[in-house]
Amino acid sequence: MESLNNNGKNLSFIERLFHLNQAGTTVKREFLAGLTTFVSMAYILFVNPQVLGASGMDKGALFTATALTGVIGSVLMGILANYPIAIAPGLGDNAFFSYSVVIAMGIPWQTAMAGVFVASIIFLIISLLKLRELVINSIPQDLKLAVSAGLGLFIAFVGLQGGGLIEASKSSLVEIGSFTNPTTLLTIAGLIVTAGLMCRKVPGAIFIGMVFTTIAGLVTKLIPLPSHIVSGVPSLKPTFGVGIAHVGDIKQPQLWAVVIIFLLVAFFDTAGTLIGLAEQAHLMENGKMPRIGRALMADSISMVSGAVMGTTPPTAYVESSAGIAIGGRTGLTSIVVGGFFAISMFFSPLLTVVTSNVTAPVLIIVGALMAQSMKGIHWEKFEIALPAFLTVLAMPLTYNITYGIAFGFLAYPLTMIAAGRRKEVNGIMYGLFFVFALLLYIINVLPQS
Repeated sequence: MESLNNNGKNLSFIERLFHLNQAGTTVKREFLAGLTTFVSMAYILFVNPQVLGASGMDKGALFTATALTGVIGSVLMGILANYPIAIAPGLGDNAFFSYSVVIAMGIPWQTAMAGVFVASIIFLIISLLKLRELVINSIPQDLKLAVSAGLGLFIAFVGLQGGGLIEASKSSLVEIGSFTNPTTLLTIAGLIVTAGLMCRKVPGAIFIGMVFTTIAGLVTKLIPLPSHIVSGVPSLKPTFGVGIAHVGDIKQPQLWAVVIIFLLVAFFDTAGTLIGLAEQAHLMENGKMPRIGRALMADSISMVSGAVMGTTPPTAYVESSAGIAIGGRTGLTSIVVGGFFAISMFFSPLLTVVTSNVTAPVLIIVGALMAQSMKGIHWEKFEIALPAFLTVLAMPLTYNITYGIAFGFLAYPLTMIAAGRRKEVNGIMYGLFFVFALLLYIINVLPQS
C-alpha cells in the first residue's frame, strides 16, 4: 500500500513538473519518445570525437564530454522549458573547429577551445539580455537557410573525403576515389543501407546504419575487434578546463575573429530548429513559441558547460522530431534522453570500432538533410540568390565555414542596394557587413603584411 502511495506521489510530482495531462500524453509515451530520440541521435557520441579528434584532442575525453553535454543540455531543456527537444554537441561547429580553425588556420586546439569558451560566455550574456532573439530576427531568413545548407554541403564533403569516395587531385583539386579499396566499399555499403532505412522512415535509421557498417567492418576484418565493450567512464582530464586555462592566448585579432565566428554560428544553430520542432509538436501559440527564452537559456548554459568540459557548442537536435512523431510532448522526453546519454558513458570502448568509414555515411546523410533548407530560399530574386549561392558554395570549396558565411553577409547588402532595396536591409546587417570585412582582412591580409 505504501508503494502505491509513493508511486502516486511520484506521478503527481511528474504531473506538476511536466503537465502531462494538459499535453495529452503519458509517462510511458514520453519514455518511448525519449528512447526513440536518443537512438536517432546517438551517432553523435561517436561522430563528435571522430571529427574533433582530427584536431589532436583526446577521443576518450571527447566521448565523455559529448555524453555529459547531452545530459546537461537535454535535462535543462526538459526542466526549464518543458519541451521534448534534446540538446547535444552539433555537427557543423565541430567541423569548423577542427578543419577551419585548427587545421587550416594552424591554431592549437587548446587556444581554439579557449575561443569556444569566450564565445559561450558572451553567448550566455547575450541570452540573459535577450539580445539573441533580436539579432536572430534581424538576419534575413534566406541567409539563415543558406548557412544551414552550406554547413550541410561542408559536412557531406568531409564525409565523402573521410570515406574515400573522393580524394585530392593535383589537376582538378578533387576526383573520385578508388572503388578497389575495401574500406571505400564499406562506406558505400553503409551509405546504401542507411539511405534505404531513411527512405523507409525507420526510427533511428542513422544509428542502425552505423551499427550495420560497424558489424560489416568487423565481419570482413576491415575493423579490428574491440578488447571489451563496457568500461569505466573515460577521464575528462585531457580536455576539462583547457579552454579556461588558455583564455590568455586570445590576443591576436585573428583569434578574436574565431570567437566571433563561433558566436555567430551558435546564434543561427538552435532557434530555427526549436521553432520547426515546436510546430511539429503543435506547441506554437499565435505563431510564436512559448517559453523560447527558457529554451534558449538551456542552450546557452549547456554551451558554457560543454566548453568547460572540452567540446564545441551544442544545439537542438532535429532528430527530436522522431520522438515527437510517436507522441513526445513534454520535457519528460528530454529528461529520458539525458538519462540514456548518462548510461552511454560506460560504452566508450566502442569508439575503437567507429572508424571514419563508419561515420562517413552519417556525415553525408546529415549533410543531405541540412541541404534541404535551400528549398526555402527565394532563388527567383537574384539579389537574394547570389548571396545565398555564395554562402552555400564557398563553405565546401574553400573548406572553410567562415568564408562561406562571410561571402554571403558581404554580398547581401551590396546586391540589395543595387536592386534598389537598401531600406529593407536593417542596421544590424550593415554592421555585420563591416564585421565580416574586418574579419577577412584579419584572417587573410594582416598575417601577410
